[in-house]
Amino acid sequence: MPETADLAAPFEAAFALLKTSIDEGSIPGGVLGMIDIQGNRLTRAIGLAQKVGGERPMTVDTWFDLASLTKVIFTTRRILELAAAGTIDLDAPLTTVIPDFRQYAPNCWERTVTFRQCLGHQTPFPAVEPIYTYGDDPDRLRAFVLQREWKRGEPAYSDINYILLGIALERLAGKHIREMDAGSGFAFSGDPKVTAATEFCAWRNRMICGDVHDENCYALQGSGHAGLFGTADAVLDYARDLLQRDLTNDPVVKWMRQPLSQKRTHGWERPYAGWSGGSLCNDSVIGHTGFTGTALWIDFERGRAWTLLTNRVHPTRHFDSGIFALRAALSDVINRY
Repeated sequence: MPETADLAAPFEAAFALLKTSIDEGSIPGGVLGMIDIQGNRLTRAIGLAQKVGGERPMTVDTWFDLASLTKVIFTTRRILELAAAGTIDLDAPLTTVIPDFRQYAPNCWERTVTFRQCLGHQTPFPAVEPIYTYGDDPDRLRAFVLQREWKRGEPAYSDINYILLGIALERLAGKHIREMDAGSGFAFSGDPKVTAATEFCAWRNRMICGDVHDENCYALQGSGHAGLFGTADAVLDYARDLLQRDLTNDPVVKWMRQPLSQKRTHGWERPYAGWSGGSLCNDSVIGHTGFTGTALWIDFERGRAWTLLTNRVHPTRHFDSGIFALRAALSDVINRY
């Protein structure tokens, strides 16, 4: 298994890329972290957690809006744990838990969509929908999601899949997601004093810091596709837990690693040409990114994981931050060691 010394060289090389990006003004700040299965870890922060509306330095203890890492850290894990316990059948339709889904159209395609298809983004739902523009009542918006006649398209990575999985979790738990346990080291909001700022939101007419950046998640007051906050250490702890559980043939981790398509497993991405993890990952690696500038990759073959957490949308998303190239280059540097 890798020792601390084995992490040092790739970490330093990767951090140099992050530093260059910040020095060039592409992103305000970030935290890079690496961990191995034994618990050896390296984390380092650079740049600013906020530069507009007050200036604060980035630290290794800065909290981040993890955005779509919510899908894999919170929702995927809980859905798969329910499947492992026999509470749900991954190949059963969502209607086994949400019987009122498109209840006025008993023969519609939406009622045939399964848990596994949602986890693997193998459904015809649109990639995104401005749900927040349809009203202010979170429960009415849930009803809108469930009763809307969705336009059928080609399978694509879709937030709708995970909004629906989140509603399923809520039905089974009898409470909204924000009332659930976010997980060790995580929360559903952040203290603005120690949280990286995201974007000035034209809809909310303020700089977002501590509240979820994603508009749909904010309007739903909690959702399965976004809304989780945490630090780099919390993300690394989560990754190490999966690395250790993999040694015991844990069914949840086996599903997370099991390919469902050329690009995806249950919840996660797997290596393919042009993916966020660069071109040098082995086939055991799974990873995921978040819109706010977050990412996590886990290498089961080499027993290590790395995370890059940034506030690349601060103060606006309408700017070429270079985050896509940075993620791939950073991962390639790490995988050369």
